[in-house]
Amino acid sequence: MEKLKTQFPHKAASIEIKNEEANRYLEGWCRATDWSRVRAVVFLDPFGMQVSWSLLTQIAQTKAIDLWLLFPLGIGVARLLTRKAPPPPAWADRLTDILGTGDWKDVFYQKKTVSTLFGNQELEEKEADYDLVGTFFLNRLATIFEGVAKKPLVLRNSRNTPLYLFCFAAGNKRGASTAVRIAEDIIGAN
Repeated sequence: MEKLKTQFPHKAASIEIKNEEANRYLEGWCRATDWSRVRAVVFLDPFGMQVSWSLLTQIAQTKAIDLWLLFPLGIGVARLLTRKAPPPPAWADRLTDILGTGDWKDVFYQKKTVSTLFGNQELEEKEADYDLVGTFFLNRLATIFEGVAKKPLVLRNSRNTPLYLFCFAAGNKRGASTAVRIAEDIIGAN
């Protein structure tokens, strides 16, 4: 990271590198900054599912930060959604932390009654596909941000499997519609 200072020597004095856990650092930064006088754009490119919902909420509450986020759709969330039953508690807790609610269970899984040799059995099977998970996450973002790009850029692997959603959310009410429109032009969502 120190290479940034040598790559951009005219900005070196303005570059501050923090080696801390990102959720904790950014939440503190959001709380400590006077957002009535400052605007910001935050780019979150997590390695997996490290971004917690509490951080997204803290960012949204500033009403001054626009957010670009690589949401780990296929590389993270979809991998934790087991087919024949909801995931084990540790995985479920991680999903709740990244999505900010346990409501995902009712949306992603459907209860079914099946007949077996031993009578009827109640099962919960995964109904969620990539589109449903992505829509759920975007709807959640819209509950805390002033504006959200409705069609994020889907980043896929060589087999065309969705890995990430490149999402945009605007924090400032006055500028949200313009910011979302610009973001949608950038990601080609029109």
